[in-house]
Amino acid sequence: MLLGYARVSKSDSQETAPQMRALKDAGCAKLFEEAASGGRWERPELHKMLDQLRTGDTLVVWKLDRLSRSLKDLLTILERVDAIGAQFRSLTESIDTSGPAGRMLMQMLGSFAEFERAMIRERTRAGLHEARARGSVPGRKPKVTAEQQKEIVEAVSSGRKTAAEVARLFKVHRGTISRIVSQARAGV
Repeated sequence: MLLGYARVSKSDSQETAPQMRALKDAGCAKLFEEAASGGRWERPELHKMLDQLRTGDTLVVWKLDRLSRSLKDLLTILERVDAIGAQFRSLTESIDTSGPAGRMLMQMLGSFAEFERAMIRERTRAGLHEARARGSVPGRKPKVTAEQQKEIVEAVSSGRKTAAEVARLFKVHRGTISRIVSQARAGV
């Protein structure tokens, strides 16, 4: 049986529709799709699909980087596929691990995908460093001001209000209140 896996990153405004269409056209009987980073191991649909994979099945992806952006994770997934007695196929790169040439090519392409991700990470760090050097502070703006943080700490520490009440008052998550109070107690 052919099992198809489609993935888009959460941060992208992409859709899995083109991947799903290609996987259906390739003859996949079961399809699994999710929106998650390919550099992370916590992908429920990937693990669900791997759990359903049986001897003689083939895991099919539209493109190699849809399965994983990390060579280590890619090799772990493919070792698991191989241990089950299943095969792997990537439609875009025409990789089919049923033969030794396909396995070698897949490992080489996985190395390039990991290299590309490392280069992106390096350029991002350099850009953030440059922005900080210019005085720009990257990231989200704080939801509460320094003055509001003092008020939050005083209200919770004195026992006048609970963290949940303060969170509702300032329209933030209770975890934000807990973090502000913890940082104040630690002297951060």
